[in-house]
Amino acid sequence: MDRLTAMTVFVEVAERGSLTAAAEVLDMSRAMVSRYLAEVEGWLGARLLHRTTRRVSLTGAGEAALARFRQMLAIGEELQGELASDDPEPHGTLRITASVSFGQSHLARAVAAFVQRHPAARIELLLVDRMVNLVEERVDLAVRIARQIDPSLIARRLAICRSVLCATPAYLRARGTPTAPEHLAAHNCLTHHYVGKSLWQLHREGRSLSVAVGGNISANEASLLLEAVRANAGIAMLPTYQVAPLLRSGELIELLPAYSLDELGIHAVYASRRQQPVIMRRFLDFLAECFASPAFQDLDWRPSRKENT
Repeated sequence: MDRLTAMTVFVEVAERGSLTAAAEVLDMSRAMVSRYLAEVEGWLGARLLHRTTRRVSLTGAGEAALARFRQMLAIGEELQGELASDDPEPHGTLRITASVSFGQSHLARAVAAFVQRHPAARIELLLVDRMVNLVEERVDLAVRIARQIDPSLIARRLAICRSVLCATPAYLRARGTPTAPEHLAAHNCLTHHYVGKSLWQLHREGRSLSVAVGGNISANEASLLLEAVRANAGIAMLPTYQVAPLLRSGELIELLPAYSLDELGIHAVYASRRQQPVIMRRFLDFLAECFASPAFQDLDWRPSRKENT
């Protein structure tokens, strides 16, 4: 058997603690994973794993082998990247997933710019309002906005996602403008299923405040909440990448500007570093470049931090 593949299989099993999980990532059968593990143990003449019905763990020899194999694979990947850099045109297909709101507002533009720069590349976009299983759905890359990323996945932080409380001038004329966090209790607060559904966290001068909120509209996608806010339905906590142009134009008004809200990371997430294709590496670098450019300034748009009057 190929010893490089055998090392790769061993590292995946060791990192994930499961033959089944490693088999899914590597797109091979569990039986084949077992054969590669036996090959490695026979090659080294030592037992590397303790196996139970649910999980595997490393022996002392396994821990030593894992450290060395990681180094060897990293050297191989570095060399592969250097050799691949001679090919100026990434090619092939990359399957990417993201939320509907972020995909429409920012990712679609970045993808369009990437394929214009690299005509041999093909991008398939899957915009959904749920967490996609990258392995089961054969997705290469996810752009996720979250505080934390599943530790079994590899993440590259691309930018920061800031949020703001906002409403339309018409809603505020009808219901009044909240000037303190406790005033939110008297308002129709439109909430997201997964972020701050019943509590909004506000921060000021190093202190945090949890504010109970509620209203007659809740949704699993920020785009739906934005349209409800624009229809004068209430107050919502929305990402600045989505509402910055509306705040600048005056269509929406920022509320409680003396307070900040939790910041989330915008991450590029993928399942494995192993044998990463050129198109993936180029697209990751391109995204980081795009999101830091003036053309995507709304990603770094900062709400005003004025004292309430």
